[in-house]
Amino acid sequence: MEELLQKYLRYLEIERNASRYTVRNYTSDIRDSFFKFLKSEGIASLAEVDRLALRRYLGWLAEAGYARSSVSRKLSAVRSMYRYLAWERDIPDNTLAKVSLPKREKRLPPFLTQSETLRLIEAPSLDTPLGLRDRAILELLYAAGMRVGEITGLNVRDINLKSREVLVLGKGSKERQVLMGKTAAAFLERYMRSARRKLMGKRRPDALFLNRRGGRLTDRSVQLLVNRYARGAGMQKSIHPHMLRHSFATHMLDGGADLRVIQELLGHASLATTQTYTHVTQKQIRKVYLEAHPRAHMKGGEK
Repeated sequence: MEELLQKYLRYLEIERNASRYTVRNYTSDIRDSFFKFLKSEGIASLAEVDRLALRRYLGWLAEAGYARSSVSRKLSAVRSMYRYLAWERDIPDNTLAKVSLPKREKRLPPFLTQSETLRLIEAPSLDTPLGLRDRAILELLYAAGMRVGEITGLNVRDINLKSREVLVLGKGSKERQVLMGKTAAAFLERYMRSARRKLMGKRRPDALFLNRRGGRLTDRSVQLLVNRYARGAGMQKSIHPHMLRHSFATHMLDGGADLRVIQELLGHASLATTQTYTHVTQKQIRKVYLEAHPRAHMKGGEK
């Protein structure tokens, strides 16, 4: 089974250009969940799995306390692998094709308020190269709505400070141009002019954001620094880099940005994905209503 899994993962990486996050998540969903279940059932071959076994797997996941969205994602990963293996004739047929996915719960993406975003971004000290680097990262995450992997994948040549544009390599190796405001560009310029030079030492790396040894900063490091600054700013909830991307989209919508413009900036292939951000704050709903409705300000009895 492990050999077939590795074959499928190579297909995802090489032929589908799947991101490392996708490959990592599929590996976990299949090996750590599905294969673990098969072992508990005494099933030694993927060809032995039928629809009844898969339904027992769904029950096994439910008993383990997984949310409906997680169950749906894990089942989707298994079905995708089986579809590929059947196509490659590594298994007799795809018996799982007709098993329906559980309906996903509709959840709004978590985001920060504008004041929370400001507290987080301003948390790093600007007195050290690492602090200036972290401020530039937080500014860019929020200003451009970028994914953490897109941030760490940036090279110096991808930045145009004059036009305030960034060339991003997104999911599926698709390139797109994103924008940043004057504040983000100013902190990025400060970082590149002084802090980055100190961090790289005698090395000449292509990477934009460097660790203390002059190497490319990792995704995990960005995740840790975001959470650390959030705690330092007195924020109780768990904060991760993707929340700044959610906040970017939410605040743009609150400010009146067109949904298709946000789709382009976020790099979403489908507008339906961007529409998950169409939640707006109650404050914004009230503001728009009071400004737009002709009778919103009229007192009772007025003509």
